[in-house]
Amino acid sequence: MSVLIYPQGRTLSFVYGDERIQVCREDRAKVTDRVQIRVHPDCRVVVAAPADTDDQAVLQAVKQRARWIYQQLREFRKQNEHLVPRKYISGESHYYLGKQYMLKVIEAPGHKQEVKLLRGKLETSVRSNNTEKVKELLADWYKARARETFVNRLEAMLEHALWVEERPSLRILTMQTQWGSCSPKGRITLNPHLVKAPRECIDYVILHELCHIAEHNHSERFYRLMSQVMPKWQKVKEQLDQDAFKFILC
Repeated sequence: MSVLIYPQGRTLSFVYGDERIQVCREDRAKVTDRVQIRVHPDCRVVVAAPADTDDQAVLQAVKQRARWIYQQLREFRKQNEHLVPRKYISGESHYYLGKQYMLKVIEAPGHKQEVKLLRGKLETSVRSNNTEKVKELLADWYKARARETFVNRLEAMLEHALWVEERPSLRILTMQTQWGSCSPKGRITLNPHLVKAPRECIDYVILHELCHIAEHNHSERFYRLMSQVMPKWQKVKEQLDQDAFKFILC
C-alpha cells in the first residue's frame, strides 16, 4: 500500500451556477460520521467520509457547502493565473523541510558544480549558466538530502513501531503519484520530493508505511495503529495534502 500525493477515489459531481464541479471522494476511518471537505491549491475538491456512507448523502453534504467551495475555487484560480514555469534562475524560491530558500546561481568556470545551503540560500555553482544543468544539480541535491533525512527519520520512527522486527530496506525513487509505498516484503520506497515537506509530514509518511508492515490494507486496525503511534496524523495528512501542489511543482 502507499501514501498517495493526490488522494484517489470515486468521482462525484454537482452543478453550481453554470459550472459542474468534480469532487473526489475518499474513505476515512470511521472515528466520526462527519464529512470533511477540502479544496486544494491546484483546484482539486476532495471529500472524505466513512466508507459506509452513501454517495448521495455525501453529495448532499457537499452541496450544502457549494457556495464556499465555489469561492475557494475562484480564489485559487486567481492565484494560479500568476504561476509561471520554473526557470531555475537566481531569485526563485525552493522548498526544503517545509521552509522556502532563495536560489542563487553562481557562474564559476573551472570550479566544482554543486549546490550548497548557505545563509538561507541554495547556492548553485555552475561552469556556465545553463538552466538544465541547474535543474539537474538541484534534483541530485534533493535526492542526497532526502536519503540522509529519510534514513534518520526512519531510525527515529522505528522506536515507535515496536511491531517491526527488522529494519526495513529503504529506496529513494521519484514518483508522480505517491509519497511512499511499502512492498509485501516490507521494503519502503519514499519520494525525494517529500524532503521539501516539514519533518512532521515526513514522519507521517514513514509511519504510514511502517504500519503497513503490520496491516497491509487500510483497515480499521490499520487506522487504530496509526492513531496509537501518531495521534494527530489526520491533521498532518491534511497539511501534506494541502501543500502537495507546491512541493511537487516548486
